[in-house]
Amino acid sequence: MQSVRWATLSVSSICLIFSALLAATDRITEPKTTIKLTPNSAPLPQPTASSANTPKVLVYKTVLPDGSARFSDQRPVGQAFELLRFDCFACAPNSSIDWQKTPLFKQRFARLIHQAAAEHQLETALIRAVIHAESAFNPNAISAKGAMGLMQLMPATMQQFQVLNGYEPEQNIRAGSQYLGQLLKDYQGDLTLALAAYNAGPGNVKRYNGIPPFAETQAYIERVQILRRRYAAN
Repeated sequence: MQSVRWATLSVSSICLIFSALLAATDRITEPKTTIKLTPNSAPLPQPTASSANTPKVLVYKTVLPDGSARFSDQRPVGQAFELLRFDCFACAPNSSIDWQKTPLFKQRFARLIHQAAAEHQLETALIRAVIHAESAFNPNAISAKGAMGLMQLMPATMQQFQVLNGYEPEQNIRAGSQYLGQLLKDYQGDLTLALAAYNAGPGNVKRYNGIPPFAETQAYIERVQILRRRYAAN
């Protein structure tokens, strides 16, 4: 079993990390960090933009020669690392990514995505688009509010769909697809409302009687639909 070492983390940083893991509220609606990751790169996303509302603490994981894991709030220099604090890839309204041209992840988790699509009567292109938008296909992604894994499941959603490990791709894709399918049924097949609820929470869709007036949510809906069309065409 891999041992764990905590290093260079302040007390406040550690508290913030655990509060993120335990959060079970609706998805955050503030602008989030933009992360750029390509299909040919290792799943090691790096922040490229931030805002005043973006969490200040990032958690970096490196694996030491003896196999133990080291966690830090300082970006490692000259060695491979994983960024464990992560926010919605496609949500930043001011993203500089060209969503019509950004490279697609056409092969990753293909078997799991096809299984989930068949089980929940969804398009594989839609599932792949949501994964791309949520995590850029990084199974270790975690948001500031504790949304986890490929489809960025909140703790309450994981509990609802009996997910034991939110980072495990099969469980995450199955539950995320089931939740997305449920939302489509709830909104009589209206994909824009289903995506709005997936991003901002059904409570906000009900509160605003439609798509919430959040720049993040509106950007998310537009970009998921662009990605869906592109995945369907490839």
